[in-house]
Amino acid sequence: MTKTKKYLAVAGLAVLIGAGAAAYKFYYQGAVYDEIPETLEKGEAFDFSVLQKEAAALAARAYEPPLRNLPDELKNLSYDQHRDIRFVRENGPWYNRRRPFEVQFFHLGGIFEDGVRINQIINGKSHPFKYSPDYFDYGKNHLDGSRFSNLTYAGFRLHYPLNRPDYFDELVSFLGASYFRALGTGQKYGLSARGLAIDTAVQTGEEFPLFKEFWIERPRRSAAEIRVYALLDSPSVAGAYAFVIQPGLSTTMDVDAVLYPRKKINKLGVAPLTSMFLFGENNKHMFDDHRPEVHDSDGLLVWNGNDEWLWRPLDNSRYLRISSFEDNNPKGFGLLQRDKNPEHYLDFEAFYEQRPSAWVEPLDNWGKGVVQLVEIPSQQEIHDNIVAFWIPREEIVPGKEYRYRYRLHWTGDAPVDSLLAKVTATYNGIGGISGLLEQDKRKIVIDFSAPQIDHLKEAIENGEVSADISFSEGKFLGSHLIYNPLTKGPTLYMDFRPNGKTSEIRAVLKKDGKPVSEVWSYQWLP
Repeated sequence: MTKTKKYLAVAGLAVLIGAGAAAYKFYYQGAVYDEIPETLEKGEAFDFSVLQKEAAALAARAYEPPLRNLPDELKNLSYDQHRDIRFVRENGPWYNRRRPFEVQFFHLGGIFEDGVRINQIINGKSHPFKYSPDYFDYGKNHLDGSRFSNLTYAGFRLHYPLNRPDYFDELVSFLGASYFRALGTGQKYGLSARGLAIDTAVQTGEEFPLFKEFWIERPRRSAAEIRVYALLDSPSVAGAYAFVIQPGLSTTMDVDAVLYPRKKINKLGVAPLTSMFLFGENNKHMFDDHRPEVHDSDGLLVWNGNDEWLWRPLDNSRYLRISSFEDNNPKGFGLLQRDKNPEHYLDFEAFYEQRPSAWVEPLDNWGKGVVQLVEIPSQQEIHDNIVAFWIPREEIVPGKEYRYRYRLHWTGDAPVDSLLAKVTATYNGIGGISGLLEQDKRKIVIDFSAPQIDHLKEAIENGEVSADISFSEGKFLGSHLIYNPLTKGPTLYMDFRPNGKTSEIRAVLKKDGKPVSEVWSYQWLP
């Protein structure tokens, strides 16, 4: 039996009534919607091309710093007082609308002084999310939300049923300057990404661009991804950003960044990642702490244009370290948290073993440049002291447009399997042999995981696997490679005598003259 279609007039729309509420469809001016559209006749047309034009026009004008005119009762909030202002989920704009995502806002106050405008895109038109005190529970703070009607927001977060279908987990957060971070299934927040880094670790001081306005595309009920757009601004550059966020076991973010410099930029950091490394196996002796390791990431992995995989263990020394890896059209780089064993952290509040890795996959040819790692001395785990980004060799000058497209993977490990033995731990200590240790020698020990190498134990014992080692400074005193029954992979022991200078050390395992491991790259500081 054929069902009869019925149409009704509702606020200027034709409504098709089906079998049950889920079958309702709304027709307006030839378009089909799954619910009555909001303010169809209002709002400004918006797409990425509109944002690019706005960024180009912004760059053509003199930079104007954000106005910081918060009321004193918000400006003077302590960290704990600001944290006590909580978003009321049930009052959220997308709550209980049968959408796969929910949006929540961060309140201004305390260290968050720079307000950002946040808009939603409905059917190709932009509509502002206006401030409402109904969105917030001010906790123990004696605040009158009705006095803040002219406020914007500090940032926002998106929620999604990431771990189970009946609970909306926090998926991604945009908060502070151009910082943002995301999660995959079963992960807890750790490292962050940024829209752009300018003059990081330069004596003249770092510039922190900020996202001054956001547009969030309101998702349809069947959407498996969500789109976010952002306008970036700083004294040196303006930019248009598009993010396509797809949640999952590994959450991905396709980033399209179009930059318009106001002036020549000395050091441009593209796709910057920011993390924390306090101590691990290689520098535990420097910290009097009951925990074996404390870090959000334990290494930088680079897959360069020559198909070489390079692993640089992170470190935290007394001095600023800057390591640059020249490349042409990199295939990927990232800050990884490889060690997933909770016994190696013994921290059942921070759960460092559950921190995500972040991998940058260029979607275009980026040309010549360097992947740079900056390691800043730190004595506390509350500070992010690790930065990694791509620096193009091309001169960045005003009057030109620069575009960088890449995919960010928030994952457990690099999303591409190199089929090589992976570095899993780095140790160092006094050199020599047990009982005959010598203070002027140093011993470095590297553990590898290599389940893909056939008959590995026999190959090592028969001398078929060897180590290719180089030191830029100091005297190499010998090495020994064994099969480790605990890690079920190779362990390499190296002894060398430092000469008081910084030494770049490289080691790679080879079989039949070909690499069977990542290149372990380390910077020894006297």
